[in-house]
Amino acid sequence: MTIKPPDIDIRPVKNFAALASIWLDLERRAAGSFFQSWAWTGCMAEARFADPWLLTAWRNGEIVGLALFNRGPRERLGLSRPLLLGESGKPGLDEVFIEHNGLLLDRSAGDELARSCWAALGSRGEGGFRSTKWILSGVAQAALAALPGDRRMRVAARRPAPYLDLAVLAADVPAIDQLSANTRQQIRRSLRAWEEIGPLRLEIAATHGAADAFLDALKDLHQRYWVSRGKPGAFAEPFFGHFHHGLIRRPSDAQSVDLIRVSAGEQTVGYLYNLVHDGWVAAYQSGFDFRPNADRLRPGLVCHLMAIEHYRRAGAHRYDFLGGEARYKRSFANAETELLWLEGRRKLPWHFGRSAVSSS
Repeated sequence: MTIKPPDIDIRPVKNFAALASIWLDLERRAAGSFFQSWAWTGCMAEARFADPWLLTAWRNGEIVGLALFNRGPRERLGLSRPLLLGESGKPGLDEVFIEHNGLLLDRSAGDELARSCWAALGSRGEGGFRSTKWILSGVAQAALAALPGDRRMRVAARRPAPYLDLAVLAADVPAIDQLSANTRQQIRRSLRAWEEIGPLRLEIAATHGAADAFLDALKDLHQRYWVSRGKPGAFAEPFFGHFHHGLIRRPSDAQSVDLIRVSAGEQTVGYLYNLVHDGWVAAYQSGFDFRPNADRLRPGLVCHLMAIEHYRRAGAHRYDFLGGEARYKRSFANAETELLWLEGRRKLPWHFGRSAVSSS
């Protein structure tokens, strides 16, 4: 049976409130990440996207694909404005850092739908999408195969994204017993050290007010650590904190934004900020109490271990450490994917390029 090609429309966004219900409906039928959800995409959208464009794909009258793009500021010494997927093009606003980005597609749709969406975007003359620079941040490797062949894509960055596949762990065996011998030894020593201070406890903020307080405390620990190492820290840009205090209030029924505090008696071990979407936990940000004896206490490993056990009991299937190399990620991960940051322009016809050279 021949599958009817999708109908694809690309037009400016005039009303984000109206877009919300459409996006949430497809989100329930899609196999996307938290970063593709309306909770993330719609958070402070009016502030983040100055010139937003929506790609909509229909099949048999039903929406099967959505993507929100923004035309960023004009590039320095350039004539065109880049087109970005899920980002603004302004560094201060994009510090929130999107990962597992991509087109939001109905899970029943095949690879051909993605190719059709990108081809439609590439053929659009209005708005300059045909010739402008595309910026696609934090997309999966599979996105490359779906992009039009007439675009020259450059991989600006590659980041491994290690994760713990909870589904392959033995259900009746503690997670710590399924880690490497070296990691087990390190964490057990740290657990004993914290238990000497007081009983270990994991607490998830139960109200928006408590989540705000946990996020502020996380920020203090996070910034104290990174500034001491000569780095600005994730919260250096004020918008970063504003965005996430807003995000706390936005999850849909299949999601949660978990602000977690791990303590030993009255002593805080650290905080985790996790984004949960349909059983997929993204360990997005953290702040730990790095005392002078941190090498013995290892607060980060202890906090993540306790969170992993919590999510296993809750039925989660993936604990994702997101993009970037770090030893603690490798200590827990049993699987990995790769995220790409792509930049691309339309290839010029060969005869055009030769003519331009000749005329010079």
